[in-house]
Amino acid sequence: MSELGEQIGRFLGELRRENASPHSIRNYGADLRQFLDYFTLPEGTCPAAGELDVLSIREWMGGLYRQGLSAVTIRRKLAAVRSLFQFLVREGVVGANPAKLVGTPKAPKTLPRVMSAEQTNRLLDLVSEADLKQAHPRRDVAIFEVLYGAGLRVSELAGLDLEDLDLGERWLRVRGKGRKERQVPFPVKAAAALERYLAERSAAPGERAIFVNHRGRRLTDRGVRNIVKLYATMLTGDAALHPHSLRHAFATHLLADGADLRSIQELLGHARLSTTQKYTQVSLADLMAVYDKAHPKA
Repeated sequence: MSELGEQIGRFLGELRRENASPHSIRNYGADLRQFLDYFTLPEGTCPAAGELDVLSIREWMGGLYRQGLSAVTIRRKLAAVRSLFQFLVREGVVGANPAKLVGTPKAPKTLPRVMSAEQTNRLLDLVSEADLKQAHPRRDVAIFEVLYGAGLRVSELAGLDLEDLDLGERWLRVRGKGRKERQVPFPVKAAAALERYLAERSAAPGERAIFVNHRGRRLTDRGVRNIVKLYATMLTGDAALHPHSLRHAFATHLLADGADLRSIQELLGHARLSTTQKYTQVSLADLMAVYDKAHPKA
């Protein structure tokens, strides 16, 4: 293996020791392997990390643009390379982080696609009433109710342990990005769904995860996504619906009913208020659509 390949392996190992989420580690690994492949010559040789400068990284980014990748994807890949070099600077392998001097592509400002409150409640009712011959229908209902009722990321839901749940007070201890913990309330319907599911939860010995798969082990992020996609496709015909759709709906509906942005920021676990403010744009867009449709002079 090349020296750069070894450094990438050490960096991923450090992420595991820091308890980064498996999803993040997979993404970093995939992006950095592509970075390594770009600089690996046909005979298998590759420059050392210290030989890569700003021009090298700009050339690599040019290759990404030529592949037709979106700005969002390129931003993610550049962030992975920056994190790698930041690690190498800390380790004394390189003297500076050349990736920090490369400009970040501007991502298009897009608003999240959000279901209305009526559409969301109808979906949850359909999930509760569905007979899709699934092995664990009560678990699936609880997943939908908690995703919408608490506004969790899919990784946060999959990471919940039994000791993180307070059914009596209706609180969850959630580990978000960067392993930051926060307390999140959840509604009565989610509490009832969790109670019904936990009464029949069949877990492997020693498994502490709230949501488990057919083998009794922790349900993965991908497993949760597949469950949501299956129900959405079968019940609404919308295969584009995903767990984050319910998180968007949670935030937008809170804002529409009068919750302030700071409170929503705390509930969502956003590090920056600017991230939460995109839901204001969604509400304004909805308001303008209503105005354009209803006002006689619009």
